[in-house]
Amino acid sequence: MPMKAVVIGGGIVGVSTAIWLRRMGLDVTLIDRDKPGQGTSFGNAGVLAACSNVPVTTPGLILKGLKLLLDPDFPLFLRWGYLPKLLPWLTKYLGHANDADTRRIATALNPIVGDTVEQHLSLTDGLGARTFVQQSDYNFAYRDRAAFDADAYVWDLRKASGFEPRLIEGEEVQDYDPAFGPAVTLLASMKDHGFVLDPGGYVAALAKDFAALGGVVVEAEVKDFDIEDGTVTKVLTSEGPFDCDRVVLATGVWSAPLMKKLGLNIPLETERGYHIVFEDPEGGPKAPAMVASGKFVATPMSAGLRCAGIVEFGGLEAGPSKAPLELLRRKVKETFPNLKFSREEPWLGHRPAPSDSLPLIGEVNGSGVFTAFGHHHIGLTGGPKTGRLVAGLVANQPVNLDLTPYAPGRFSHQVPR
Repeated sequence: MPMKAVVIGGGIVGVSTAIWLRRMGLDVTLIDRDKPGQGTSFGNAGVLAACSNVPVTTPGLILKGLKLLLDPDFPLFLRWGYLPKLLPWLTKYLGHANDADTRRIATALNPIVGDTVEQHLSLTDGLGARTFVQQSDYNFAYRDRAAFDADAYVWDLRKASGFEPRLIEGEEVQDYDPAFGPAVTLLASMKDHGFVLDPGGYVAALAKDFAALGGVVVEAEVKDFDIEDGTVTKVLTSEGPFDCDRVVLATGVWSAPLMKKLGLNIPLETERGYHIVFEDPEGGPKAPAMVASGKFVATPMSAGLRCAGIVEFGGLEAGPSKAPLELLRRKVKETFPNLKFSREEPWLGHRPAPSDSLPLIGEVNGSGVFTAFGHHHIGLTGGPKTGRLVAGLVANQPVNLDLTPYAPGRFSHQVPR
């Protein structure tokens, strides 16, 4: 009989894992409390950002952090009432804002994101979801050369990983793409990147392809695991128990409570991410662009121009804040002054942020439960590679990568079950 695997989580990581497990011959059930593609994977910039291996916690962040929080024109927000709960995680997070840790994290992230376009094409080979994947440039938009030079540390790390931009300056910026206004006078343009036309639709299409491959999709809430002699035997859900030999946990920021049931207390926080889709746009960019002054990405998608990237810390329970969306609107207008659209659709979601900026990929204490979560803002970029790696671990197939940096056991604080 084929091995039975249950994948918990219907986002890009979970669906990618499920597809690769089916291709490896396993009996696979994909479980999510909602329909696939409707959670965190629904709302993101949609960019296959191969060069995005540098964490936010670069040297100097501690000194700049409070100033940035108090700056109404910087896209970082905090619900101050949430600070006492956030503080333990934030202390660990900021502890990595040094050169040695930044380089270590960047080196570890590169294999997860560096070949993202190839991984998405491999994942969708022969599948209907292939139509969502587009290859393109990825442009970093700066006010001027001085602003670009101020990011030299980050660009040096990207160059060390093989990513060096072509610089487009002055009047050549508008020749390359007339959507940019006078606030942008330099583009750092990256070749061999890509984007997804509709992230939520893409993941839903992948789930449909998974079902066509013989997989089973179940809409249910996972409550607990049955563990016998240290190994998982069942996943307990609102729709009843599911027998299994292996489990993959890919539920993003919602993974932490289930990890506690396995004896690991993961320092995991939500980055509350915002986006706005400007529908029926005219005057938007022709390729995805990261706008440095506003730290947002503008991506041309099927539904319109999606602008995403504002970050807020405030937990899972609170509703959307007005200030992040208002700032995003101002920065979009400043960057693309000729943008016209019929209406806008805002969104708020939750990105899973481990305190050390590295995803969790591996088995938990020999339990047969494998982790596949914690990708911060690079979930879409790194999802297919993570899914392929985890599927290899589950199916006992060789993995040609040292997975030690991502091991869930690095968070060894035991908690009672």
